[in-house]
Amino acid sequence: MTTEANFRTGYIAIIGRPNVGKSTLLNKLLQQKISITSKKAQTTRFRINGILTDEQTQFVFVDTPGFQTQYTNRLNTAMNRVVTQSMQDVDVILFVIEAMHFDQRDLTALKILPKNVPVILVMNKIDKLADKNQLLPFLGSMAKTFEFAAIIPVSAIHKMQLPELLTTIRTYLPVNQPLFDKDEITDRSQRFIAGEFIREKLFRLVGDEIPYSTSVVVDQFNLEGDLHRIYATILVEKPNQKAIIIGKKGEKLKQIASQARKDMELLVGGKVYLEVWVKVKSGWADSESVLRNLGYE
Repeated sequence: MTTEANFRTGYIAIIGRPNVGKSTLLNKLLQQKISITSKKAQTTRFRINGILTDEQTQFVFVDTPGFQTQYTNRLNTAMNRVVTQSMQDVDVILFVIEAMHFDQRDLTALKILPKNVPVILVMNKIDKLADKNQLLPFLGSMAKTFEFAAIIPVSAIHKMQLPELLTTIRTYLPVNQPLFDKDEITDRSQRFIAGEFIREKLFRLVGDEIPYSTSVVVDQFNLEGDLHRIYATILVEKPNQKAIIIGKKGEKLKQIASQARKDMELLVGGKVYLEVWVKVKSGWADSESVLRNLGYE
């Protein structure tokens, strides 16, 4: 595509502890859902690039797992490695926190930030503030914790201040031609995102009853005419977890699959046939070979 001489393109890593709204921020910036969200910590497990292109800029956002210190298995180690690796060779870092909340978990994540990359503090969820007068003193205290390039209060869920955030990011991106076609929104395949949609519904519908270590494998992803035929397996570690996910007479699993299928149909722009099974695979979250096969680096 033809671009202006001062067109800017760059990578922007989205970093922060779990549950501060990083994936919601990405989806709202793109105005399209590519990164899954739930209240369960560590819903995001993989690096996902979201691409937004306008007349002046191509923003390549890198969504990352929340930096986690609570879990100690190989799965968590792999995800923390994704976070640290994602900050290499980016042009800007968005460090996301929740408005009026900054604790040891945020500080731990802040300490891993590189010193040679501009860091914009994104203070999310300002819509939840009962007293907006509290914001200014909090902004002042945050400015003393780190040499931020800018501090932008936002509400990702309500799209408040997102245009201002994009304008600020652009000033730190290099003059460069676009790396992706203007209509691309992610570098991940539809097959990958389909698996993520299943995992999102799993966490949302039975998240309080199942452990952190569940995963989804897309076994087949085929296009037959106008129909996408998808077969997937949910991995759990214990038989009782399998029973919880399946539910009485299979109703819970049907609900998970039905909701995931609706998201997939929006993604592919057509009809989807989806079948989902549940399989017990003890110790998978601590197995290097299984994690490698699932795509964890």
